[in-house]
Amino acid sequence: MAEDRVPDPAAGRARGRPKAWDDKTAQNTIKSLDRAMQVFEHLSQKQGVTLSELAADLSQSPATVYRILVTLEQRDLVEFDPVAQHWQIGPQAFLIGARFLRRTSLVDRARPILRDLMEQTGETANLGIAREAAVLFVSQVETQASIRAFFPPGTLSPMHASGIGKALLSQMPDDRLARLLASHPRERFTDKTLTAPEALIADLAVSRRRGYAIDDEEKTDGMRCIAAPVFDMHGEAVAGLSVSGPSTRIGLPEIAGLAAAVTRAAATLSAAMGAPAKY
Repeated sequence: MAEDRVPDPAAGRARGRPKAWDDKTAQNTIKSLDRAMQVFEHLSQKQGVTLSELAADLSQSPATVYRILVTLEQRDLVEFDPVAQHWQIGPQAFLIGARFLRRTSLVDRARPILRDLMEQTGETANLGIAREAAVLFVSQVETQASIRAFFPPGTLSPMHASGIGKALLSQMPDDRLARLLASHPRERFTDKTLTAPEALIADLAVSRRRGYAIDDEEKTDGMRCIAAPVFDMHGEAVAGLSVSGPSTRIGLPEIAGLAAAVTRAAATLSAAMGAPAKY
């Protein structure tokens, strides 16, 4: 006969984390899983690599990396090309990523707005969200011009050298911005990249006042981007919307007209996301 138990009032309460959820010590991490995720993430950034290349990149033994790859392969997260002897991301990774995008209506609501923006401006239209100190591009409508910008969904770009990144940074509270700048180094990509905190902060102040940011060949020589923030129902910047293209088409005289189109599109998307009227 089972012994009587005193009901635990917390037993029936669903929790997303245990009480000590913020404890990141070794006892609460799975090293083998962490190592597998390192392999998976690196492979996603460097498609089509051999086992020996992947092992060398990660300073792991080929035997260990191979076991990880075979395990991921069984879940269709990676796949092997026997002809090229290359490992690459598998179809299940795309399905998981698609589920991430479906958790919010942002991408669905943005799609027709991006298409209209591309048709109005003749340049590639992009949608991105913040991921630590980078921009994660989640949607794009490409121009048909032969020379064009290309940021396929899943691409990461440093915020300090990205139009969308600077649009999002310009909306950050000062204390959060200071912490981010202090904790992440800023790589110089071109002579115009803003790496000094003072120069970047000054540029962000201008971006905030005018309502849009400009990547003036700061990531890639010969390419410009104009971006505006997208706000949600709480008035928080949750994404950025931009047009990007070669500086031969996006010259200084064209910036004002393109910026007007971008800010209108961002305002339309913000309204669709429930943002207050002032956004």
